[in-house]
Amino acid sequence: MEWTVKRKWGLRRNVWRGGTEVEEPQIRLGRLFLYSFDENNSTHPLVEVQRKDTSAILDMKWCHIPVAGHALLGLADASGSIQLLRLAESEKSGHMLEPLSSLALEQQCLALSLDWSTGKTGRTRDQPLKIISSDSTGQLHLLVVNETGSRPQKVASWQAHQFEAWVAAFNYWHIETVYSGGDDGLLRGWDTRAPGRFLFTSKRHSMGVCSIQSSPHREHILATGSYDEHILLWDTRNMKQPLADTPMHGGVWRIKWHPFQHHLLLAACMHSGFKILNCQKAMEEKQEVTVLASHTLPSSLVYGADWSWLFFRSLQLAPSRPYPSNLGTKTADLKGASELPGPCRECMADNDGEGRGVKPPTEDMRKNSTWVQATAAATPDCGLSPEEADSAFSLLATCSFYDHALHLWEWEGK
Repeated sequence: MEWTVKRKWGLRRNVWRGGTEVEEPQIRLGRLFLYSFDENNSTHPLVEVQRKDTSAILDMKWCHIPVAGHALLGLADASGSIQLLRLAESEKSGHMLEPLSSLALEQQCLALSLDWSTGKTGRTRDQPLKIISSDSTGQLHLLVVNETGSRPQKVASWQAHQFEAWVAAFNYWHIETVYSGGDDGLLRGWDTRAPGRFLFTSKRHSMGVCSIQSSPHREHILATGSYDEHILLWDTRNMKQPLADTPMHGGVWRIKWHPFQHHLLLAACMHSGFKILNCQKAMEEKQEVTVLASHTLPSSLVYGADWSWLFFRSLQLAPSRPYPSNLGTKTADLKGASELPGPCRECMADNDGEGRGVKPPTEDMRKNSTWVQATAAATPDCGLSPEEADSAFSLLATCSFYDHALHLWEWEGK
């Protein structure tokens, strides 16, 4: 007879065998996919070039500056480790991700998030390259990566939250400062030169804080999201009161600033789908944040969302009917490995308060894939003028839970 007790994020399980209770480790398996993107192929813009079995991946981010001539991808996984992989040239497929190094944060924990210290555009290159990570025991871990990109070294660890520390993030303008959010509902700031001593504690969110990102474009601007279904916009010089408080009608699991357009914020809002926010007036005039577009995926939860750093022309897909000028069209659907999708039925447009929405997809790709990192590994300095960047088309990707699907969208910024 076997009986299993499930716990939210426990690393072990209790199993009864023959009247004896035995504790066994839980194993969470994951898979990493690498795709090439071809903007000139409107039918199949994404082609899988690599898949890698690994521990379940809780977070991953590209480093936006080359290290030893390579782009680096950092993974936070369910084994409690930070993995580094480098993008290397391959004769067979063009590029492949090669394992570079791995560092275990602590025993019996899940690594829940990571952030690179390179988010600010125009970062001084002689600054040390750092990673901040958080884990399921509520700890933060500060790592340093040398210029060869070899095994990261742990500089400090400290207890930041009573429960899971869902997220940790750098202040991109002052990388000695990091922020953390936990399941205890607290948002905290830390000076890494004095680990364990917090700069502030905010209880402004009423539930677990699970997403934080410093603006790479505007100093002192910080965005946070929570299970309480709100996004708060902050001036880091005054963390007592946010600049704006915007209800999202769904738990905010991920938020990402646009790499070029300083006022755009993308949010993955679980059962409320994804939303694109205009924060311009909130930052400059302390007015409300405007929702430019939103889309809810039927019977699914959106847990992942990110912008691409690629600069590309419009894919010029032919939709079945006219679509709003601010959000072009979905360029691809990628389904889970357990199913091969048939033709996607038309999704209803989810209009926001201004009557604009997201149109149905025009093409389904019959790919057995569960995840893609849609951003390009490139430096923030892409050579674009602000005018060019503001008028450029962008790519954004969203990843949903129950249907095991990733959606790639084309965005025409305003």
